[in-house]
Amino acid sequence: MDDAEQEGIDEDLIEFAIRESIQDAYKLPCGFRFTRFHICTDELTVSPRILRFSVCLGCVSTGDVDALQELSGCVSAFRESDGRGWMPLHAAAVQPRPEILHVVLQDVTLEEQTEEGDTALTLAAEANRVEGVRMLLQHGASPHNTNGRNESPLLLGSTTQHKQRTQLLWTSSYSTVTHWNGLRNSLGKHCTCTTSPSHQTVLYFLCLPLGGDVNAQASNGDTVLYDASGSGNLDCIKLLLQHGANPNVASYACQLPIHRAAYEGHILALRTLIPITTKRAIRLSGQSPVHSAADGGQVECLELLIQKGFDVNALLENYGDLRKSPLYFAVCNGDATCAEMLLAAGAKTDQDPLRCILVAIRAERYELVQLLLSYGAEVNCYFRVISNTVFPTALQYCLRDHVMLRLLLNSGYQAHKCFQCGHGNSEEMDSTWTDLHNQFCEFVSVSWLAHLVGSVVRMLLDYVSHISICSHLQRILRRRAEWEEISEILSKPRSLQHLCRLVIRSRMSLKILNNPEAMTTLPFPPMLTKYLTYREYEQYGEL
Repeated sequence: MDDAEQEGIDEDLIEFAIRESIQDAYKLPCGFRFTRFHICTDELTVSPRILRFSVCLGCVSTGDVDALQELSGCVSAFRESDGRGWMPLHAAAVQPRPEILHVVLQDVTLEEQTEEGDTALTLAAEANRVEGVRMLLQHGASPHNTNGRNESPLLLGSTTQHKQRTQLLWTSSYSTVTHWNGLRNSLGKHCTCTTSPSHQTVLYFLCLPLGGDVNAQASNGDTVLYDASGSGNLDCIKLLLQHGANPNVASYACQLPIHRAAYEGHILALRTLIPITTKRAIRLSGQSPVHSAADGGQVECLELLIQKGFDVNALLENYGDLRKSPLYFAVCNGDATCAEMLLAAGAKTDQDPLRCILVAIRAERYELVQLLLSYGAEVNCYFRVISNTVFPTALQYCLRDHVMLRLLLNSGYQAHKCFQCGHGNSEEMDSTWTDLHNQFCEFVSVSWLAHLVGSVVRMLLDYVSHISICSHLQRILRRRAEWEEISEILSKPRSLQHLCRLVIRSRMSLKILNNPEAMTTLPFPPMLTKYLTYREYEQYGEL
């Protein structure tokens, strides 16, 4: 055969390999297409090594077993890769014909990875090639190697519906791994145990007497039962419990399975875990499931826990921002439904260093503020960690929000304490305030608040009797548009009607004053009730 004839044969082989490989690549499942090959077609100059690889890859794609067997003597053809790092082994792993893979498996390394980190076993598991998975495992492929997405063959086998492949992978896994820590890591750090029916099979293999420990903990302290509780699969939870899983083993973050179920809102899992989780384990964890349910906004779980007798006033230990109560979680999340359920069950509003009412005010949660006030939250509380003021702290958080300020004043905020100061009017100042340095007139004198002081003082005057304004505050007010109206109010005696309202309100408890139902039980005509509660100034109801 002369050179011209040989060159013609080479050209035909190259053309055939390229055409067939590209054609059949599009017949593969999504995600297994070849984008390019290491074949130089410029002037048809191709090295024999590349030529043999191209032909081999074309035969794999077309399923030509006879041609592959003829090429089996050319070992180098099976060790080359294309632009994506795919070798003939990877292509054969996703083919539906196991005979192709059987031929390619001769004298190759099974753990070679593509550019995305996939091994042949990973690709076979993802493509649902059961016989391919079996064959690769029998030849020693590892089910634990992860790809660039942190997925292992074991994970891909466990998260699909194919029970037979899952059993193969787990059986192979247990030949080398005897503890959950290793199993969990080989599943991948983002894997949950209970996402599909096949996971019951997975857990069945886990619980068999093959050395697996259902109570062993992963690197972060999570147990299998903890993960199962987070996904809410009741069958898996019961299977674990039947084989000795301990619901009282906490993670390193002091979280129990009952906490996870309550936070995620898995009511059936929670109902199962409540009677078998000990009070001692919950106490040692430093957190109640009520905290978890409130934090997750899980109304049904919260209701169940309350029905089962869990304490709605249980206190947290060592939380980052020093919060203590379940109510704080609900208020912080703006969850009026959970907050009302906790309050109705007897939750206290004063258990946290930063009171729940102040959190709601600062977040401009009008509904929550009104709800907390109706259950007796103290509108005149103090939080002196940041600023130690003569006047109650709530005012600091609503100087710019007149709707919130009206709501607080209508609810009994002590407006007169904003006018207690030592600038020439010490006779009106309580001795208990003489050592406090942050008076209202000083607080609002800073440049970024001075423009607000006129409207705030004018509003405060609706809730006090005759008062005197210190010289320091007067200097600030004279520069504001509201000064003329303020000056006129201060220059005249307050009306008897207004003074009577203040006296009657001072004789009433704030819990009654802020509870509309309680107010209806008092022997007052409706018009008087409206007047006593400053209904003419109510702005929240108009929102």
